[in-house]
Amino acid sequence: MPGMSQRSPSLWTLLPPSSQSPCDRYKHACCSCDGDVYVLGGRLNSCLRDFWRYSVVRNEWTELSCTSEAAPEELEGHSMVFHKGFLYVFGGMLDSAYTKCRCALWVFDVEKQKWVHCQGTVSSPKSQMPSNRKEHSAVVIGSSMLVYGGFVDIRGSSQDFWSLDLDSMAWSLLSGSQQSSLGPGPRHSHSAVAYHDCMYLFGGLKGLREQRDFWKWNSTSHQWSSLRTNSGPSRLMGHSAVAYKDSMLLFGGGESQNSPKNCLWRYNFSTQTWGQVATLLGSNPPHKIHHCCTGLGPSYKSNTSSPPSSLTVQPSDKPRPFKNKCFPEPITYLESEGAIELQTFKSNKCYGSKILIKSSELGNSKEGLMRKNAEQIGNCSTINNKALRKQWSCSEGDLLDEEDEAIDKHLPNLLLVLGGRPSTSHGPISIWQMTLTDS
Repeated sequence: MPGMSQRSPSLWTLLPPSSQSPCDRYKHACCSCDGDVYVLGGRLNSCLRDFWRYSVVRNEWTELSCTSEAAPEELEGHSMVFHKGFLYVFGGMLDSAYTKCRCALWVFDVEKQKWVHCQGTVSSPKSQMPSNRKEHSAVVIGSSMLVYGGFVDIRGSSQDFWSLDLDSMAWSLLSGSQQSSLGPGPRHSHSAVAYHDCMYLFGGLKGLREQRDFWKWNSTSHQWSSLRTNSGPSRLMGHSAVAYKDSMLLFGGGESQNSPKNCLWRYNFSTQTWGQVATLLGSNPPHKIHHCCTGLGPSYKSNTSSPPSSLTVQPSDKPRPFKNKCFPEPITYLESEGAIELQTFKSNKCYGSKILIKSSELGNSKEGLMRKNAEQIGNCSTINNKALRKQWSCSEGDLLDEEDEAIDKHLPNLLLVLGGRPSTSHGPISIWQMTLTDS
């Protein structure tokens, strides 16, 4: 296993369900912005038409309206991205005559918390809008949303590559089924992330065949290039990926619908190498396919999708107090001397917390056990977790005003995995939280 995976093990925890939660699901869409996670639609026993906002700080779900004229109908296999205060949802409609009447695009105003009418236009008289599709990919680069592939009714996998200018709401076709330019070809159920001015696309289904190829689209030169490496994930479909610092994190998926994996891979854009991320002792990630992944924290922020400057708050190097009911999550079932003991924070109390991590798990064989006790400072307990190289604090009666500050600037870097198969018919949606221990 590459050295990177030894230096950056991951800690996985299952967050407890809150009193009100959406039902479990798969083939849904999620997106994070301003410290919250939005989840839309998906499928369980049938296609769902619900819309939820999750606060990771409070571990609370809030159901939002999805019944207005501007809101989407039941969706599955759709995409959702965030750009300058708006969520853009594309595709995923059930195939019917209705899908041919309009472009499958919806826009949600995050500040006003309402769906708004905003249909795309064409960039020239000869242009067309993309038809409804499922299990495509969508990323934001600059002020454009790039949509690749997807499953299009009876035609199957598509290789259409569309761009939506989010300022003018004009669609343009970058490459289509009639063009023979180099690229991934027909594809659905794949993953894609944006990094700087490039889009990176991995795997998916080409027709009925799973793929493990890796592609890079340069938005400046408008060219595809194939990224060939000696290692990396196997053939995958139904997986998810996010951009993290100078890397891409890719999780889950499988070679078939019935073989979900729990591997976490990391691709370093600088060294152009893959590494499988190890897990800390007793920390077992879930086997998931057709789930959603989203990142919270400053290291997941992309300069291509930042909120308006009026909403931007500069992050502080000092520990900031915030109300956190769900992080760190207690791991009470570990009993070995190399275990990790973490305490759940309560909004009205502060607790000491002892961190025990076997140094060999962090790739350091020269040291013994790392121990750090939380230092009590008045009524506030500040935890300096050297193993996770993060700092959290809580203080009674001194919580951040979430309406006035961008609280996500003060969150630790978290990767959330929401829902996916296998799913529970009558249970709440599962939320797994992952933290990397690198700096």
